[in-house]
Order: sequence, then structure tokens, then C-alpha cells
Amino acid sequence: MNEWQGGKAMDVSQETVVYVVDDDQGMLDSTVWLLESVGLKALAFTSGRDFLDACSTEAHGCVLLDVRMPGLGGLSVQEEMRRRGIELPVIFVSGHADVPIVIRAFKAGAVDFIEKPYNEQLLLDSVQQSLQSRAHQHASRAGLGELDERLAALTPRERDVLLPLVRGYTNREIAEQLEISVKTVDLYRARVMKRMRADTLADLVGMAIAAGLVDPLRLRAELTEA
Repeated sequence: MNEWQGGKAMDVSQETVVYVVDDDQGMLDSTVWLLESVGLKALAFTSGRDFLDACSTEAHGCVLLDVRMPGLGGLSVQEEMRRRGIELPVIFVSGHADVPIVIRAFKAGAVDFIEKPYNEQLLLDSVQQSLQSRAHQHASRAGLGELDERLAALTPRERDVLLPLVRGYTNREIAEQLEISVKTVDLYRARVMKRMRADTLADLVGMAIAAGLVDPLRLRAELTEA
């Protein structure tokens, strides 16, 4: 995604940006100034269509979105973002925050709804919280992606050992289940720990829980039922 600044195309797809969408030029300018005063990067748009044309699914940040605008209103922009797979957190701002609109916005996934004229600190707090939440989501997804790769690298027999291991079975119990020797289980266990990059069994259990392989509340219960 490119944005024009000073006559030059600027790639902002990998930057953390607060997109401000408001048809009120005065409000738009003051909001951008406020965000930039605390070191945030802000891009301004006077219409929902212009914002959608400039934004992409790779964008990072959040959106400050006015509800009532000529042409494409804020709720319609939010709906179109969802349709296009643009997962930026949306903070609505509006001078007409009637209950049905607020309910519809939150049902569609808005993270906040702030009335104009807004309290500056309230707006900044909401933006910072949205950006932090988004960053945590990205980190979480990246971690799970790496975890999936480690799991995919396991051989079928290593996976056979992994599952009862993280559920709490002893090496001897695993050996009896798989009809192999305890020494062989020890060997596979070491391989699993190495491939998964787990320093301790507790680390391995945590990975299995994160990957959805086991229920943390029913670890030992699964053993007695199996």
C-alpha cells in the first residue's frame, strides 16, 4: 500500500498507523495533530472510500472512524473492511451516538465508541490499548505459526509419543500402550523435546495446550478415560 507524501509514494503497509477517517476537516486535522503529538503516525482520509482504496489486509494499526459521513458511512466502511479481510481494530467517533448505532457497531466488532467532542486523553488511551492488543495478536499468531511448523516436523511415531507424554503418562505406560520398550520411548521422548525446542516437560505441555492438542483442565482425566 502506498500513500503520497511530498510528491513521493510511501509504503506504509508494514508501519503501525492510526488511520483517521472523518469528513470534518477541522476535526480531522486536530485528531491527527493530537496523535502525532504523542509520537504516533497518523494518516488522514476525508471519506470512507478513500480509506478503503488506500488500505490493505497487511496494514498494521487501528482506525478512528466517524459514523456519519457522506457517501459511505462508518458502519458501511466497517462492514466492507470485514468483507475484504482488513482486521484493523475500529474505534468509532460520533457526535450522534444513539443506542442502536452503538449496539450495531459493537456487534460488528468495534473496540470502542467515543462521542464528539471527545476527551483527548480518553481517545489516546483507547488508541494505545487497540494498538497494544493488535501487537499481542500478531505476536500470538506468529508464535502459533512457528509451533505448527515444529509439530508438522514430528514423525508419526514421535507424535504417538508426544500426545500421551503431555497428557501425563509415564514412559512405562507409554511403552505398554505402543508395545515398545521403555528405552525406545526414552529415545523418542528426547527427539520430541529436541524437535519442539522444549527445555522441560512443562514447556512441552504448554506448547500442546497452545496448539489445542490437549485440554488443560482434563489432562489426568483423559488418562483414566483413555
